[in-house]
Amino acid sequence: MILDRFRVTGRVAVVTGAGRGIGAATAIALAQAGADVLISARTEDQLAKVAREIEAAGRRAAVVPADLTDLDAAAGLADAAVDAFGRLDIVVNNVGGAMPRPFLATKARHLADAFAFNVGIAHSLTHAAVPHLLASPDQAGAVVNISSSAAYANRAAYGVSKLAVRGVTAQLAREFAADGIRVNAIAPGLIFTDTIRAELGRDEVTRVMGQQILPREGEERDIVDALLFLVSSAASFVTGETLRVSGGFALSV
Repeated sequence: MILDRFRVTGRVAVVTGAGRGIGAATAIALAQAGADVLISARTEDQLAKVAREIEAAGRRAAVVPADLTDLDAAAGLADAAVDAFGRLDIVVNNVGGAMPRPFLATKARHLADAFAFNVGIAHSLTHAAVPHLLASPDQAGAVVNISSSAAYANRAAYGVSKLAVRGVTAQLAREFAADGIRVNAIAPGLIFTDTIRAELGRDEVTRVMGQQILPREGEERDIVDALLFLVSSAASFVTGETLRVSGGFALSV
């Protein structure tokens, strides 16, 4: 059945930034599609709520509260998943962020901080995960990095660091293609999570909506749907790509 190709039954995933927003929605969706999931973020009570939803989907959850700016903690998630579930097949590098700034307001420390947060954490976890992904049965290893449509606009240092995520994605895809590990990225537009809604005023919402061509707000499910495709066997011939999920943002910049 064609729909079976979009399932990840029996696989094990690690999702960072999984306490809320896109990360939480991703972890729950992976469980609904058949995976056991290790989730990590700073806030333990948020993770506990997500874990309950994973278990309600009939799958197992492992909770690792951590400040992933500690790169040893980020790397440790790979072994923690194998310890909990016996294997690791999917890595979703979702944690990241930084305040978008115009170039003249961007100091060297802003650039360094953005690269550490948006590239360094994903690098540390993926580096530790690769040996386990190489052992994934049926060459099911998949990595998805969350970039940003800001990578295509003037948003230093945030945009520059998210553009680097695209480069890392392509590099890893080339290096590990023969070993059966697929590496892709998603570049979301503005996704109206609860956090974003709380932070943006009406004028800013109007401005952002004017930068896309589809006349609706981006939702967490839009990113999750794309991500489930990329980690499933339905995307077995897709690697090294950055999929823009942005309501047509690319056509307006």
